Amino acid sequence: MATYKIGYFVGSLASGSINRTLAKALIKLAPEELEFTEIPIKDLPLYSYDYDADFPPEGRALKEAIEAADGILFVSPEYNRSIPGALKNAIDWGSRPWGTNSFARKPTGIIGASPGSIGTAVMQSSMRSVLSFLDAPQLNAPEAYITYKAEVFGDDGEVKDESTAKFLGHYMDEYAAFVARVLAANAPGHIGDLEPDSAKLSLPSPSKS
Repeated sequence: MATYKIGYFVGSLASGSINRTLAKALIKLAPEELEFTEIPIKDLPLYSYDYDADFPPEGRALKEAIEAADGILFVSPEYNRSIPGALKNAIDWGSRPWGTNSFARKPTGIIGASPGSIGTAVMQSSMRSVLSFLDAPQLNAPEAYITYKAEVFGDDGEVKDESTAKFLGHYMDEYAAFVARVLAANAPGHIGDLEPDSAKLSLPSPSKS
């Protein structure tokens, strides 16, 4: 059985983040063929194209971690009906400099927990637009909008409710199968641009803003 390296982002910087607890639960419930490494985001400066000529160590480390992963999992809260600023900043770092998008063709999953009933649905919608532009294939089903209840999740990632554990386990099984399908489709000999960013290198950079 093939083993896939999954880099995961936790979209909250809070030490007691419920999404970090959710990430622990997902890792515990994931199939054995997935190996997880967190990609940290808290020490990144705010992105500016002034860095493009010479990325700082934090930016280089982020891109190297994304590129070393077979797939990327985003576990994130929703802030003001959108993507948390720290996570969006990390995505911007990973996609730059222009023509060196580290997310291209990486199979991605998006999941998040919130105390509210919509369970990060609007954040996930925003993320899908961003990842589509970045040419990052997305697991579209099952969707996973988790209403967080403290009595269901232990701090160590234990899920105390059987139906919740079953659903999250199913999500991770589907994500593992999706990663395998996407990577097989990207194999040499399949239709597709083997260097999806190469054409951009010959185009003028977008207007500075």
